[in-house]
Amino acid sequence: MRRITSLATLALTLPLLMLAACSDIETRPVDSGNFASSGYTFYKWRSEPLNNPAGSDDLLYAMDPIIRSEVNKNLAAKGYTLNAEQAQFTVDYLQAMGLREGVSSQDASGGIDPIPSARPNRQINQAMVDNANALAGVHTTNNIAIQLNDAQTHEEVWRVVITKIVEDMNGRDKAKLDKNVRQAVERGLRALPEAN
Repeated sequence: MRRITSLATLALTLPLLMLAACSDIETRPVDSGNFASSGYTFYKWRSEPLNNPAGSDDLLYAMDPIIRSEVNKNLAAKGYTLNAEQAQFTVDYLQAMGLREGVSSQDASGGIDPIPSARPNRQINQAMVDNANALAGVHTTNNIAIQLNDAQTHEEVWRVVITKIVEDMNGRDKAKLDKNVRQAVERGLRALPEAN
């Protein structure tokens, strides 16, 4: 009975672990030791929200209110308070598109050449061929760097760089953008310690 329970638990958790491993959001936080020891509680934004009088649907204008809202929500959940008069640190972000070179199709397919050819006793695995094609080549990425600076010295005290592969450069699905930015900011700020 114990063996069946263990197998059932493994069967339920394995797909969740695989799903987490296949995430297309990558975060690179810096060490948070100095930030944690400083006893910060209050913060303010270093820059004003972007003004969009022309009503542009450019990605930068679309992302600004989402990023600010999600950063505020995540910092509040960690015990930090938005207060411009008492701010001990400032928050700012940079957003930029980038390119990432994929892996060669030979590497992505685990050594199986995705080009069908005559090979005795060798079956071409179509799933591996599809994976090789998906991973190969150059990918467009959307990068967000969230930076926290000491309010007095203006020195950087913590930062995280968040990178996500963009699946559709031409699409402007607001719901999908909201979801992706929300997940990215939440994942990026996980490494930030809670307020004292």
